[in-house]
Amino acid sequence: MPDNRSSSLLRAALQAAERGWHVFPLRPHSKRPALHGERACPRTGACSGGHAKWEQRATTDPGRIRAAWSRAPYNVGVATGPSGLLVVDLDMLKLEDLKGTPDGVTSFAALCERAREAAPDTYRVRTARGGQHLYFTQPPGVRLHSTKGALAPKIDTRGWGGYVVAAGSATPTGAYESLCAPEAACLPSWLHSVLRPVRKAAAAPSVAITGQSRRYADVALASEARNVAGAQAGEREAKLFRAARALGRFVAWGDLPRHVVEQALQEGGEAAGLSASECRSTLRSALDWSIAHNPRRRDAA
Repeated sequence: MPDNRSSSLLRAALQAAERGWHVFPLRPHSKRPALHGERACPRTGACSGGHAKWEQRATTDPGRIRAAWSRAPYNVGVATGPSGLLVVDLDMLKLEDLKGTPDGVTSFAALCERAREAAPDTYRVRTARGGQHLYFTQPPGVRLHSTKGALAPKIDTRGWGGYVVAAGSATPTGAYESLCAPEAACLPSWLHSVLRPVRKAAAAPSVAITGQSRRYADVALASEARNVAGAQAGEREAKLFRAARALGRFVAWGDLPRHVVEQALQEGGEAAGLSASECRSTLRSALDWSIAHNPRRRDAA
């Protein structure tokens, strides 16, 4: 690889560090960390107190960065947790995905529309396969971990325990390039509310009861979705409304995530012949009512 490529990767690592983002080397042309594993750990230097993984070894120290990138043309990894970041990963479709599955960009646009919020203006990176990374700063005192598909299909997030490939890096699939907005915006409150961990109740039900109630909720969701999808003309919207009200209590109890219920019933309503906007409007009002009128805990019912 030419020396100018090594120089540009070092520059990308230093620029990320200047933003306060903790970086570590990834293997050339790869997304995998270029650090030794636990079995090969020499227990010296950064590992003198025990094996340090990539999240612990990521740094903003220019000296350490220059020393690391002088050894090889490493790609640049950003450890999102130590960097105070929450990165939303909007993935592209793959050949094995089911026909009709929306890509990450489409799913995120639908999330924004459902929340009645404009798409956030923040630092973005185009990924090697044509997807997008949306960079946000985590609110003070917040510690959000990585998720997979929690927001919607083809959308993952990278927080504590995760990392992303920084702009300036490249793999055989393509390059990672900055798109717009020089600064990472603070995570929008509506996104934070979806991603924040659910607090455990003071007197939680036993594991057996909790498992049983969730299995019941899953069965109810599948049944209601089938009923909606099979609705005939003249009864479609009414069936969708009743299904959303019936399932809203499981959302209030914490047995089903709201976005899972919305997605299943949205698909059922559209399969029955309702428009996407009709489904969204009906679901929003019915779920809002059901969640507001059901107790948060079953023992309060």
